[in-house]
Amino acid sequence: MLALLFVLGLVLSAGLGAWAAEHALRRTRQQTRYGRYAPWIHPRGWLAVPLNWVANSRLLRRLCESIPSVAFVSDVTDVVYVNYVVDAHRLAPLIPPGLELQRLGEAGDQAMLTFLTYRHGHLGPALLGRWRMLLPSPLQNNWRIYVHHPRTGASGVHFLSTAIDRTFHALGARMTAEALPMHVFKRASLSTAEGGRIDLLLDPGRGSAPDAVARLTSLAGWPTEGPWRRAFPGYEHMLAYCVPQDRAMSIQPWYKQVTRQELSLGIPIDICIALAGPVRSTTAEAIVGSAEAFAFLVPRVKFRFEGEESDPV
Repeated sequence: MLALLFVLGLVLSAGLGAWAAEHALRRTRQQTRYGRYAPWIHPRGWLAVPLNWVANSRLLRRLCESIPSVAFVSDVTDVVYVNYVVDAHRLAPLIPPGLELQRLGEAGDQAMLTFLTYRHGHLGPALLGRWRMLLPSPLQNNWRIYVHHPRTGASGVHFLSTAIDRTFHALGARMTAEALPMHVFKRASLSTAEGGRIDLLLDPGRGSAPDAVARLTSLAGWPTEGPWRRAFPGYEHMLAYCVPQDRAMSIQPWYKQVTRQELSLGIPIDICIALAGPVRSTTAEAIVGSAEAFAFLVPRVKFRFEGEESDPV
């Protein structure tokens, strides 16, 4: 009996300690509208409640910070970029203190938002070698704005949201990758057909993932006019700006540091295929208003996540 009471006392003490730690961490790692600490809501299933608790726990994420980062690789295909050029004042408030918005146009009054969707090709640790072919190939979606770190001069992207169609991958990335505010789709599909048609569906259901529907077709060449002209003199200049973005950046103010996720993509812009067609997204409308979307396709990418580094704010 005494032994049972002793064990129960230990469990109660551990529970109270975890509760106190969770609430202490929530005072510094406060909820935000976008980014790593935006609320995470699973779209369906009887496990939604415990999964929501895990994904939103500050304590669990703090414990996962001790896990060392490892190189990940993926043979990515069909990367669809949907882009918006908007007045910079719409995006500037979304930048966390410590980073600055990359401004575009002759007057520096424009900025760019991109959401891109792609199919992974056996995403997994590089150390698995050929055994990585046994791993699944989830569909991922990233919403990003373009930033730089004024102290170091480093430039890259800051993710407002990221989402994937598998719960296991979403929780793993959310817990261990500082720059990835990962959510889960109820349904997501990206299909290509003959004639260059691409159908994109991102359905969050009742969850917290972003949404989009697009029906796109490929163009014979790069256009000479479009919404991108607000910030770029030519289509190739737009591609040269938005495609070679090999760094994701986020802020950890409680450590007074900028976290960098260093990537290796190596995408030549001459393989990019311009797309045309309607795009609907309430997530995008909430950020860019009535700005017109323009899209392009990168057929394949050899993705490699090199590792995670940090700099003082």
